[in-house]
Amino acid sequence: MKSASEPTREPDSAIDEKLHIDGREVAIEHTSSDFDAEVASKTLSLRGFWLKAALTFVSGTGFALFGYDEGVMSALLTAGQFEKMFPEVVVDASHPNHATLQSLVAAIYEVGCLVGALSNLWIGDRLGRRKTIALGGTIMIIGAILQTASYSYAQLVVARIITGLGNGLNTSTVPTYQAECSPSGQRGGFIMLQGSLVTFGVTISYSKSNSSAQWRVPISIQIVFALIMVVSIGFLPESPRWLMKHGHEAEAMAVISAFEDKPPSDPGVQLTFHAIREAVEKEGRVTPPTNHKISEHKTAIDKGGDNVSLKELFGGGRSQNARRVVLAFTSQCFQQITGINVVILYTILFQNLGLSDVDSRIVAASMGTQYFLFSLLAIALIDRVGRRRLMLFGASGLCIVMLLLGVLGSIANKAANTAGVVLIFIYLDIFSLGWLGMTWLYPAEISGLRIRAQSTSLSTASNWIFNFVVVMVTGPSFNNISWRTYIVFAALNAFIVPCVYFFFPETSGRSLEDVDVIFALAHNEGVSPVTVSLRKDVPLAGTPEADRILGIEPRTTRNGVE
Repeated sequence: MKSASEPTREPDSAIDEKLHIDGREVAIEHTSSDFDAEVASKTLSLRGFWLKAALTFVSGTGFALFGYDEGVMSALLTAGQFEKMFPEVVVDASHPNHATLQSLVAAIYEVGCLVGALSNLWIGDRLGRRKTIALGGTIMIIGAILQTASYSYAQLVVARIITGLGNGLNTSTVPTYQAECSPSGQRGGFIMLQGSLVTFGVTISYSKSNSSAQWRVPISIQIVFALIMVVSIGFLPESPRWLMKHGHEAEAMAVISAFEDKPPSDPGVQLTFHAIREAVEKEGRVTPPTNHKISEHKTAIDKGGDNVSLKELFGGGRSQNARRVVLAFTSQCFQQITGINVVILYTILFQNLGLSDVDSRIVAASMGTQYFLFSLLAIALIDRVGRRRLMLFGASGLCIVMLLLGVLGSIANKAANTAGVVLIFIYLDIFSLGWLGMTWLYPAEISGLRIRAQSTSLSTASNWIFNFVVVMVTGPSFNNISWRTYIVFAALNAFIVPCVYFFFPETSGRSLEDVDVIFALAHNEGVSPVTVSLRKDVPLAGTPEADRILGIEPRTTRNGVE
């Protein structure tokens, strides 16, 4: 006998056909005419390749803005006109405390980003992905205007915090939006492209700061990126996962159909729709469903509405939410403790290797260009090689490079300094493959639908927390322990390797709902999700086998129980 809390089935449709997808039997449901009519009314004019391209353009613009905003300030820190307006950033023998002030004006941005990311714990699921991105972009426009108009150090710091608030909202939402809209076989490449566009933004920021134009012009260019993003997002659909979670099932079906560029009756579209719907049913719908029902699964299940409690966020069971939140959080942390901001945030790093100020800027601009071009290789590799292998390769390679930089730094002659510059270029090549876009992709993939907004909010907050720490300690660290700074980061990279090997499941080639099945199966069998993720026999989400693993009641057909 079923308990009152279990879902009931209403005979709105039946499972009249069974087709095979990837060797698995999939039930295809015949829907009601009312639902079909509503789906037809929600049909999108932009479909298939062009819809994916538009989504990638908007998401990429957001991350190019992120890279530009991060790079432009670091590139301006030692620019003459900037130093004249803000003497607090000038570090010399008479003002040794200015090293901290110089670090603060760059790092305070991360504090704003942290607050913006954490705010997604409360507003992300309420507003939806599109509205949150539009809000973040609007806040960034306000912050950029205030930065451009700054006439004092304090004003600049406050404006940097405001800009960070908007960027925190964007960086904790854009990867989730892209992941929830992208097909499983293309999701990795799309989000890795976002990582590449971060480097593109950094490259532009370096090239602009070396011109004779006033420093206000490079800072104001942020407004252009933000305007493009805010205007363009209005032409895109909402995430089908968010729509389904909030009861807009017909619109969700229309969006899935548009991204796949196939009719709603297509078996692949049906499987994706059913898998998402099962995830919603398993984890609880946040709002009542629409009046039009597609199948027997249509009972709304309320587990507390929009508010995800801490107990639920860090719970166990089949969902293994706690494990997944920790994985999302640590993946973002790992990106920062690889030492990437030791390399890209300060053009003064090259001065520490013996280069002049002008040469440092030329090398920094060249570095940014190579960084962007090499990062494009990750787009081709991510779905072929897999997430785990690239992360392991990245951490191992970066550990070796940091050790070599430490050795060369201890020698500190002209030949060693030249070799050090070459190693920094190699460092960026390795980082772009292993960790650049990965840390934005993995948290969105590893988190379940119910907690995805909250989990990615926390993981993005992790990025900004450790980003802030690294940025704040870099200047003082080089001033106090010099080349030994590299040894510290070499040890941190060495620590990452076993963590990834033993605890990070592979998500390549899996739909977001397939990942739910991996964790549920691991829980049921009492084994590591890593082991299950490497198996080939894990049922596809949306199939009866997957439903049983997830603990979902078998579907009832006209001819009986499936």
